[in-house]
Order: sequence, then C-alpha cells, then structure tokens
Amino acid sequence: MVQLFDGDVLTREVLDWKGVHLFHFHGSSCSQKTRVCLNLKGIEWEPHEIDLGNGENYTKYYLGINPRGLVPTLIINGEVHIESNDIITVLDERFPDHNLIPKGMATEITKLLHHEDDLHLDLRTISFRFTQPRGKVPRSAETLQKYRDFGSGRVQGQVDKHKDRELEFWETTADIGITDDAVRISANRFRVAFEELDQKLKVSNYLLGKSITVLDVAWIIYVNRLVRCRYPLERLHPNLNRWFWPLREKNEFDKELTVSPELQKAVNDHHQLQRETAATLIDVAGL
Repeated sequence: MVQLFDGDVLTREVLDWKGVHLFHFHGSSCSQKTRVCLNLKGIEWEPHEIDLGNGENYTKYYLGINPRGLVPTLIINGEVHIESNDIITVLDERFPDHNLIPKGMATEITKLLHHEDDLHLDLRTISFRFTQPRGKVPRSAETLQKYRDFGSGRVQGQVDKHKDRELEFWETTADIGITDDAVRISANRFRVAFEELDQKLKVSNYLLGKSITVLDVAWIIYVNRLVRCRYPLERLHPNLNRWFWPLREKNEFDKELTVSPELQKAVNDHHQLQRETAATLIDVAGL
C-alpha cells in the first residue's frame, strides 16, 4: 500500500480530516476508476476537485499532500493514500459491503492490477495525441519547475524516483512531441494486453468470473479511453467489446466517463481533422 508517512505530508491540515475525502479530476482515468468503485460500493465521500488543465496539481498546497502531483489522492481519517490501485484496494478492505475483491484473491488481483498500471504512460501517450488538441508543450517550463520545487519529494520516507519519470515524459513531449513511433509502441502494448483480456472473456462474463471486480473497473477505464481515441475494439477484440458496452452504460460507470458536450465537440473536431489528413490512431499505429 502506498500510504504516506507523516513526514511526507507538508500540507498538514489533511492529517486531521475525518471521513473519506478524494482529491480528483473528472477526466483523469485514475480518478474515474476510483469514483466508479466508490459508486459501486455506495461509499459517501467528500470531493476535492483538482483542475489538471490549470496546473492545480503542481501547487504548493497539493504537492504538500501528494508529492507526486497526481490524482487521485484519498484521505481517510487522516491517512493519506496515493496511487489509484492501492486506493481502491484500501476502500474495499475498509468498506466490506459490495466487495470488489473476492475473498482469498487479494494477492492475485494486486499482481493483475500491476499489469494494468504498467500501461499508464502508454494511455497518456495515446490520449494526448488522439483526443482533443493540446499543443506540443502541455506542461510549461514554469509549471515543471514548481513540480521540482514543491512538496517533500518523499514517499514512505524515501526520496521518490517517480518524479523523475513524470518529468522525463513532459520534457520529452515538449522537446519532440508525441511521435508516431511512440504511438505505435503504446498501441501495440495495448493490443497485446487486450488480446489477453479477449481470451479470458471467451469463457466468462467478467474478467475473473461471474461478478464485477476491481479488475473489470480498472480495465474498463482504459478500454473506454482507447475507444474514445478510435481504437477499433469491435474488429480486433470482439469478446472485449461485448464485455465493455453493457458495463460502460451502467449508471455507476456512465456518469464518471461521460464528458461535457463542449469537450466532446473538441474531440470530434480533432478526429475529423485526423481523418482528413490520414493521421488517425488506426493510420499511425497500423491497426
């Protein structure tokens, strides 16, 4: 579990908070995953929205809560938990009603969730290229300097190397953009992962059998994002496609995954331009 130590947290007020609080952003895939689990389990929680587009995750206040500057962050009775897969595991343990982790499967599910988490930067690569236009420099030099300067820089008492990975991604993107080669690598990694899921779903309704688990929640977020980027799900992975849509349309999922009409128009306009210039995800990745 990635629960921060007392000395990792510089914004000290949150250590006194009672109840369940979630720092999140509506369009963040990891935030969506967490909110869907909260919905499915019927947990009451206090929202604290962090606007990633305006750089609120790089403020001194928020980096004092989560040194990685990512969302979501869970505060539960003064405990600070970061990393979405750990958060949903904690929630399932603390609120046992409507379990999303079957009894005796916690270790196996933790391993399976790591496989999903390994694709996070690949998801970002494809999202930033194939949803709405964001420009070549989505994070300014000033913003990234705040990221370097603020927060404890420690996770569980240790200097956090995760920041280096984040900085490398944003600095590379500012330098060369999201290249065709990067898209092809990321799309191929997803194709391999989706093929594995498609095989599982030949013989079961959900990824681990007859009921929804956190594994279904985690993967539906990624599949939804790829579908929004015009990944050819039905053609390449028919079993995954049949699993996806009924879950996607459930209220607990739909209200977290539906975007505003304004944002959807920006995405649609971007896709139209990509079709006109033969620069869609299918074109670039050879899908």
